[in-house]
Amino acid sequence: LTAIKYARTHNVPFLGLCLGMQLSIVEFARNVIGYKDAHSMELNPDTTHPVIHIMSDQIGIEDIGGTLRLGSYPCVLKDNSLAYKLYGKKEIEERHRHRYEVNNAFRKELQEKGMNIVGTSPDNHIVEMIEIAGHPFYVGTQAHPEFKSRPNHAHPLFRGFIQAAVDFKSN
Repeated sequence: LTAIKYARTHNVPFLGLCLGMQLSIVEFARNVIGYKDAHSMELNPDTTHPVIHIMSDQIGIEDIGGTLRLGSYPCVLKDNSLAYKLYGKKEIEERHRHRYEVNNAFRKELQEKGMNIVGTSPDNHIVEMIEIAGHPFYVGTQAHPEFKSRPNHAHPLFRGFIQAAVDFKSN
């Protein structure tokens, strides 16, 4: 969380994958919105500000074996987002492996304070990708782009992140 806060407040390029995106939401909720106990219910089930919680279709399931959101899922990107610029298209598909997601009860507050939700499931129910307004490269994704990246064919998010790091270093 300290590294995420540093990247956010010092304009250091940041790419959060799955839990990395979830923790970026936790950090933002704590330090920008002011919810000092904000957390993921996976890590602290007693938090009064569960900004990350179990997927709604899994609430109450006792036997969690085989219940991950697993495989390729569609995502719709906002036209004015960095993610859209990196992918070069509005609709993408990414691979997933998770059971927890952004709690929609906090979406409005997150967005009002500058956490841009730039990618969602086609029905707009699941937050897939976030960015920070005004930050040169702060991208989080619920997906696992490393599953689609190769040394000779880098994933668009990794290409963008590396370029942002090079630009940061030279400035």
